[in-house]
Amino acid sequence: MILLKNPTLLSWDPPAIQEGKSVLIEGGVIKSLLSAGEIPEEAKMGEIIDCTGKYLAPGLACSHNHFYSALSRGVMARIKPSTDFVSQLKNLWWRLDRAIDAPILQSSALVGALEAIKAGTTSVIDHHSSPNFILGSLSVIRQAFLKTGLRGILCYETTDRNGRKGMLEGVKENIDFVSIVEKDPQELRLVEASLGGHAPNTLGDEALRLLSQGVKDTGRGLHIHVGEDRYDSSHSHAMYGKDIMERLSSYELLTDKGILVHGVHLTKRDREIINEQDSFLIHNCRSNMNNTVGYQTHLSDFKNCALGTDGIGSDMWKELQFAFFKHRDSGGNLWPSDFLKFLHQGNRLLSRYFKRDFGRLQEGSAADLILLDYKSPTPLLADNLPGHMAFGFSAQDVETVIINGRIVYRERSFPQDLQPLYREARIQASRLWDRMDKLSD
Repeated sequence: MILLKNPTLLSWDPPAIQEGKSVLIEGGVIKSLLSAGEIPEEAKMGEIIDCTGKYLAPGLACSHNHFYSALSRGVMARIKPSTDFVSQLKNLWWRLDRAIDAPILQSSALVGALEAIKAGTTSVIDHHSSPNFILGSLSVIRQAFLKTGLRGILCYETTDRNGRKGMLEGVKENIDFVSIVEKDPQELRLVEASLGGHAPNTLGDEALRLLSQGVKDTGRGLHIHVGEDRYDSSHSHAMYGKDIMERLSSYELLTDKGILVHGVHLTKRDREIINEQDSFLIHNCRSNMNNTVGYQTHLSDFKNCALGTDGIGSDMWKELQFAFFKHRDSGGNLWPSDFLKFLHQGNRLLSRYFKRDFGRLQEGSAADLILLDYKSPTPLLADNLPGHMAFGFSAQDVETVIINGRIVYRERSFPQDLQPLYREARIQASRLWDRMDKLSD
């Protein structure tokens, strides 16, 4: 049991600030909100943390990531000049994922998880690919989540691009992983599962049929890139005579747990289908900018829009700010409050998978919380909280992180010595780059 004494409470959607309360945590959830001076007898047996002058908020959710890319920072492999998005995939990312083995993945996942927590990101929805290490790969990532205490939803990126055998193994890894996570009791589960697909342009009809059956059998949703580049849409029209969402919908792959990523090049009917099926569109602003794939100018059209990073770290403060500034630069009329709502939507997605409430400072909600030491030169009010998110808050303000009722990051320090982990990560990064150079393009 943990009593967080006298913090200022922040809520993201709708923006709100509340003072004069303490938060009692037990069994992975918020047990109750108390008056600031109230200390129940039962709380005296646990830990009491004085949070006076600090802000307590729901943890942030990254709704799409690729932890397999965590060791690509400053990559020194020989990479051919890439003039378009498809060549970037072939020359860099599809060589990188083929070079991953178990030790590389272990280090990559550990570093990714630690850096997410440090930034106040308490949940990561990850989309994994390692074509030469498929079966068992999700369990390696899961162990990193369990070791660090990070919450998440994992899947394997099924694709036809490495042959039918690789496609079948991808489907199997997704289905097998669902069985693994279901061994944990629902109320204690830290890691959940979705079913992953790379993108419609690398998935033939057989792959979609198998994924569709998996969605029906497991009750999970499909996590897939859609319309990231114009090629995805033109390929769907050329090969199947259909818009992307029409094709996916024809296989009953769109559900209220659907995680549809990027969506830069979607038609109006595509957007309508996503809303009709109550699926989520995940906006990845920095990745879209980096890959020069274009900009989704219809964010307000989506019923469920959340934010992800597509492998560019897990700093959701930064992601929100880039998303807002890019939108303004494009001539859009959304405001910081809209992007704060998008950020909060990731918690709604978590609720659909974990079957409990997330993102709320209220009794019964998951105790995934961040304590912030934010020094502002201006008043922080409910009405200007979104503005502080866009122009003030940063990952540097994160002091303590609690996930599933457990303190995983305390006063800007982890409980474990990070030096050996980062030393090993540098060794594995060098191995990864060397292995990439030995692969044919």
